[in-house]
Amino acid sequence: MKSAFLPKISKDEINKARASDDDNDLYDLLTQPLHAELYKSQTFDFMDGLSEGQQLLIAYDYARMQVMQGGFIQFIENGYIGMLPSMIEQLYMVGADDMAKVMDDVLKVYVLNRELLSKPTTVEEFAKLYDELKEFEEIDARFEKFNAHATIVILDYAVNHLDEFVSI
Repeated sequence: MKSAFLPKISKDEINKARASDDDNDLYDLLTQPLHAELYKSQTFDFMDGLSEGQQLLIAYDYARMQVMQGGFIQFIENGYIGMLPSMIEQLYMVGADDMAKVMDDVLKVYVLNRELLSKPTTVEEFAKLYDELKEFEEIDARFEKFNAHATIVILDYAVNHLDEFVSI
């Protein structure tokens, strides 16, 4: 699907970010305009108009931010579970199979514990989820293990399909 939102980023900016020793430079260059536009729209419906690659980039960025702070329990509790089904497909699409399997396992654990994970929680109840759902510890560890590689694979896809991500 063609994107309804293609941020204008110059070839020089892209080349400079690609030449950097830090993969986050290119990652940030591609994700920041998406976050800014999403913030302006104030609704996740904005994502429906994005290309699959852009959807993956922004959804994966939400996963990274949430999981690195509080694991998948935080990701789920903050309401991002709905991003997983398409993210799994998109991770397979770009070749990040190990991370796709991690996300699929998150979805499976969520489905098995839907009642517990779907109800509103107090701060204390939220904290107890970490004790009650120990299976997320291993999944969180796998996420951390595969995150750097998945990020590189996603960026390789973006570089090879720039017209899906930006207007130059």
